[in-house]
Amino acid sequence: MKYLFLLIFFALNVSSEKVEYIKTGNEEAETIEIKSFEKIKPRNIILLIGDGTGFNQITLSRMAIVGHDSKLYIDTLPFVGISLTHSADNIVTDSAAAATAWSTGYKTNNKYLSITPNKEPLQTLPEKLYKKGFLSGLVATSSITHATPAAFYAHTDNRYKEKDIARQLQSSSIDIALGGGIKFFNTTQENINYITDLNELSKKELNSKKRIIGLFADDGIERGKGSPTQSSMTNIAIEHLKERTANCSGFFLMSEGSQIDWAGHDNDAKKMIEEFRDFDLTIKEAIKFINTEKDTLLIVTADHETGGLQILKRSKNLIKVQWGTGSHTGTPVGVFSYGPGAENFEGTMDNTDIHNKILNLLNFDELENNNCNY
Repeated sequence: MKYLFLLIFFALNVSSEKVEYIKTGNEEAETIEIKSFEKIKPRNIILLIGDGTGFNQITLSRMAIVGHDSKLYIDTLPFVGISLTHSADNIVTDSAAAATAWSTGYKTNNKYLSITPNKEPLQTLPEKLYKKGFLSGLVATSSITHATPAAFYAHTDNRYKEKDIARQLQSSSIDIALGGGIKFFNTTQENINYITDLNELSKKELNSKKRIIGLFADDGIERGKGSPTQSSMTNIAIEHLKERTANCSGFFLMSEGSQIDWAGHDNDAKKMIEEFRDFDLTIKEAIKFINTEKDTLLIVTADHETGGLQILKRSKNLIKVQWGTGSHTGTPVGVFSYGPGAENFEGTMDNTDIHNKILNLLNFDELENNNCNY
C-alpha cells in the first residue's frame, strides 16, 4: 500500500509539470562589431539583469527568435563565466538576497535588502560610488521598488515594505530611476522630477538639477502600446547619466528585465521569450554605446533561474519544453561581459564577486572623495 501511494504521488507530480510547444524562429539579428579594449580602464559600469534567466531560458529564446544555428545579441558578448547564486540562509536565493550580493558584496537572508543577516545596514554600490563622484541610475520593468532595484538603495528586512522602500529611494543618491510603482510613492517632493510618460523626458528636464523618478505603471509595467520597454528606458538612462557625468568620475547603471522571472513563475514560455527579446535588445544598445564610448564595461547576469525549464526535443518547427517548478531553482547562472575589464568575469565566481570585481576595476580604493557637480 505504501508503494502504491508513492507511485500515485509521483505520477501526480509528473503530470503537473507543464509542457509547451514553441515555434522555431528565423529572424535576422543585426551584425554588431565586437571590439578589443586593451589598456583601457572602465569609467562607467552597466549591469544588466535578466531576472530568473538561466541558460535554458537563453537557449530557448535563441531557438524561438533567431533559430538554433544563429546568435542572439547576448551570444556575441566575448567573455562568459558562471555565477553561484545561493543566499546566506538558503541554497535557493530570492531576488532581494541576490541583488544585495551585487550591491554590497555580502550574502544576506532571502527577503533582506542590503542588510546583514543580523540586520546591520550594508553600504550599497551607488552609495559608495556617490562619495567618489559617480552618479547612479536604475531601470526595471517591475515596480522600481521591487527587490532587485531596491537592493541598490534600500535597507530593510522585508522586500515587501514597498512604501517604505519608495521613501528610501526618494531620499537616496540615485540620480535617475525608471520603472513602475506609482501606487507606492508620494510624488510631491520638490527636489525630484516625477514623470509618468517617457516622452515627457525632454532635454530641458535632462539638463535640470533635479533627480528623476519615472513611474510608468501602477505596479509592474504592462507590455503593450504606450508602455516603455526596458530597451527604451535604458537608452534614456544611459544618455542622461552620460550627460550629467561629463565632468565627474563616471556612472553606474543597473537595468533589469524583471518580468522574465514572472513568466517563469507562471510557466509561460511564450511570455518569457517576449520579455527576453526586450532584454536582448537592451544588450544590443549597450554594445553600441560601448563601441562608441569605449570606457564603459557591460556585465550581464541573472539573480537565479526560475521555473526549472527543460528543452526536450524538436519536431519539425516545434520545440517541446517542460517546466519543473513554479519557483526559483538553485542552478548557477551565466555572466556575460564586454568592454574594458570584461576578461575579469570569466570562470566560476560567487555573485558577491561581481561587486568586488567592479570596485577593483574602478580602482575604488585609490579614488579620492569627490562630488559630481553637474
